[in-house]
Amino acid sequence: MYPQQIIDALRHVRYPGTGKELIESGMLEDDIRISGFEVSFSIIFDRDTDPFVKSVIRAAETAVQTYVDANAAVQVHTKYRQQQTAELVERSLQARHIIAVHSGKGGVGKSTVAANLAIALAQKGFRVGILDADIHGPSLPKMFHTEDCRPYSVEENGRALIEPIEQYGVRMLSIGFFVDTAQAVIWRGGMASNAIKQLVNDAHWGELDYFLIDLPPGTSDIHLTLLQTLPLTGAIVVTTPQPVALADARKGVSMFRNEKVNVPVLGIIENMAWFTPAELPQNKYYIFGKDGGKDLAAELSVPLLGQIPLVQSIRESGDNGTPIALQAGHPAASCFLDIASRIAAR
Repeated sequence: MYPQQIIDALRHVRYPGTGKELIESGMLEDDIRISGFEVSFSIIFDRDTDPFVKSVIRAAETAVQTYVDANAAVQVHTKYRQQQTAELVERSLQARHIIAVHSGKGGVGKSTVAANLAIALAQKGFRVGILDADIHGPSLPKMFHTEDCRPYSVEENGRALIEPIEQYGVRMLSIGFFVDTAQAVIWRGGMASNAIKQLVNDAHWGELDYFLIDLPPGTSDIHLTLLQTLPLTGAIVVTTPQPVALADARKGVSMFRNEKVNVPVLGIIENMAWFTPAELPQNKYYIFGKDGGKDLAAELSVPLLGQIPLVQSIRESGDNGTPIALQAGHPAASCFLDIASRIAAR
């Protein structure tokens, strides 16, 4: 083997973000090393949060083994033109784990789950922040009883930053703090994405153990923006047992597992799993179907993080701005605490 063979092989690899080949894009570093059947080289990416890093590396390894030598032991190193994560940490967001909470469709209780998980993690002693990324239907201000709050600006290192609202031990930002709650937010995708970027990059989040992102339902520009902007630790998919919800949850898992995204799915949470009336505590009524989320998790080889029953007090506490996770000893609160422990373990 010799270097030109490696270069020619890598001409077959295209960067998904632009559709151009690696060599044409100037992404191959001039550091090819060959020793017997061992080959090493570096690929240069624009930033260290590039969502295509892993898929490009796999494609490069495959190209060398396909067009040069099937027995080649290929080691691909990565270099970055911009250390965006390091810059982001230095500026505002210092989070050990960044977790997206996603649902394929609306109405499955994703925001309720996100709010209670944030509080449950905070109760376990972790430093927690949560971003309400649902531009068109922000609900966390109401769930945290902070609808009348307005974040103020603080200065750090000569930069004006947004100070998140802190409630129940959780630091939080939402577009709901900055718009008229009685008016619809009619923004195109680019405007919404830029707003989310500002809430992440221009906020004084401080040091966090967990940064949760309550994503809008489905897939949109906002999802792609966050996937490209932040190095996600993993994603949680929320669904109900209903077949319609499960179909969309399957698409959500597929989105995160796509080789161009490649975000680990930490697990599935089945919400509204069953209904138990107070007067018949031993009975379970499967209003939306039985074990749909559990079966989907098994089918997709994804952990089932928990099954949350359909409980009136969960809905009431969220509407009142005091999520059920705050009520120590309540069975539903214990459920969220257990799920939080599983997430931490994952």
